[in-house]
Amino acid sequence: MTVLSLRWRYLGVSVAAGLLALLAAAPARSQSSGDAGDLTVMVDRAKLIKVPDRIGTLVIGNPLIVDAALQPGGNLVLTGKGYGATNLMALDRKGEVLFEKTIRVEAPRDVVFVYRGADRQSYSCAPICEPRLMLGDSDAAFKSSLEQGVARNAAAQAAAR
Repeated sequence: MTVLSLRWRYLGVSVAAGLLALLAAAPARSQSSGDAGDLTVMVDRAKLIKVPDRIGTLVIGNPLIVDAALQPGGNLVLTGKGYGATNLMALDRKGEVLFEKTIRVEAPRDVVFVYRGADRQSYSCAPICEPRLMLGDSDAAFKSSLEQGVARNAAAQAAAR
């Protein structure tokens, strides 16, 4: 083996060891990061939570981050729309606050982000990696994935007729 290839091998092992050390030192994150009143939802995914039956009004601080739909039987469906955090308040029919929660919307854990300079493209890696349309991707990657999805859906609808 040449000296140059040994240096590259050593560099690769050093980088891998450093990443493992960082991961081991990082504190474990719970599903609902923050205090007990916080909820975490993944973007493009829904979460079902039980709420009091007597809710009359839901107030969402920023509907671009999360959407909420009240269902019969005290079920609330939260859907992650964009990254960030916002609050959700539930009021009864008299206007009294029943509860308030902070909702955090994060990227799914099965997504890998690939950067080429400042341009980012997302891949869903469950179990193999394939391109995925995600907020924050470069304009070219986002547009390409979106156009392919629209064309695929149009072809499927045409075939169904």
